[in-house]
Amino acid sequence: MPDAHPHPEPSPAHPRPEPFLARTAPEALHDLRARLRATRWPDAPEDAGWSLGTDLAYLRELVTYWAEEFDWPAQEAALARLPRFRVPVGGLGIHYVHARAVAPTGPVLPLVLSHGWPDSFWRYSKVVPLLTDPGAHGADPADAFDVVVPDMPGYGYSDRPTGAPLDSIAVAGLWAELMDVLGYERFGAAGGDVGSHVSRYLALDHPDRVVAVHRTDAGVPRFFGDPAELAPEEHAWLEGGAAWGAAEGAYAAMHRTKPQTAAFGLTDSPAGLAAWIVEKLRSWSDCGGDIERSYTKDEILTNVTLYWLTETIGSSMRMYHANAAIAPAQLSRRVEVPSGFSIFPGDLVRPPRAWLHRVANAVRVTEPERGGHFAPFEEPELYARELRAFFRPYRAAAAS
Repeated sequence: MPDAHPHPEPSPAHPRPEPFLARTAPEALHDLRARLRATRWPDAPEDAGWSLGTDLAYLRELVTYWAEEFDWPAQEAALARLPRFRVPVGGLGIHYVHARAVAPTGPVLPLVLSHGWPDSFWRYSKVVPLLTDPGAHGADPADAFDVVVPDMPGYGYSDRPTGAPLDSIAVAGLWAELMDVLGYERFGAAGGDVGSHVSRYLALDHPDRVVAVHRTDAGVPRFFGDPAELAPEEHAWLEGGAAWGAAEGAYAAMHRTKPQTAAFGLTDSPAGLAAWIVEKLRSWSDCGGDIERSYTKDEILTNVTLYWLTETIGSSMRMYHANAAIAPAQLSRRVEVPSGFSIFPGDLVRPPRAWLHRVANAVRVTEPERGGHFAPFEEPELYARELRAFFRPYRAAAAS
């Protein structure tokens, strides 16, 4: 019987994607363990805990596990079970997951998922099978997606730009080209953190191709109009964002202004790299202060080890520098493509509905019961449920 839902073929006008399999040389792991064992530790005030940044006692425990017990080859093999590829796009080699819908019973919606910092395609590694094969996970097979999860340039296994870093607008253009390479004329877009910005610009600059866009945040609050136009809850949102930036935003100020300075130490010291990333995983997740309530040590270290082996901490931070130069006229554009927002309780600064309707054609806004900034990894079932529900009305539009 012919396939009722034939998959599009890559466009012959573009370079053909090549299957990708990461293979870490044993010497790289020997060097990593040697560096971990030779860590020179800072002092910390007694009982400081996490109040001044990464907790010394926890990081010592994590680094010992990383050096002595963590099985990177096993984690690398687990990630290799995802269908992964590389293809030149816009002059850069882009690494991505491309997982096809399994046994769909209706129109298949292509969906490009954009990650943020400090992560990579890792963010969506748990949710891919839930989206491609919902019938095997207790959901409706008609909600199956073709899922594309690219590593942004300078992250993970994608190329690092050798010239000026790319901003979110440029990356959105690359993703539109990538979807063209894969044969998808129309598609959905979703993301969080930096990936929220990329998804937003996909909808803004390619509204003829993006049928709907889903985001887990609305970015850092910035308003360029008359403050008198704002509702009271929007004023509070802006004030809360400013307070969060003053208390928690030092990392972003460094990324925006002098990322190369921090890159030297973070590229040379795996313990330093872990400290930089782990503090954010804990602070931004719905874990009640206990990071291992949201992630196992293996999960934490898989994310950190990806950064270490690909040497991408510096290039990933430089994207903040590029985004800081985006003009206010771009930042203030309203998304008219149908937009959905899932605002998870443990995320950073949670926007009010009035703000979401101001910045986008927000046709669906929900507040799931659990999850934080890394919701696709923290709560993959909840996140998959949110995407299925939001995109359900737009499947036919993508197929037409």
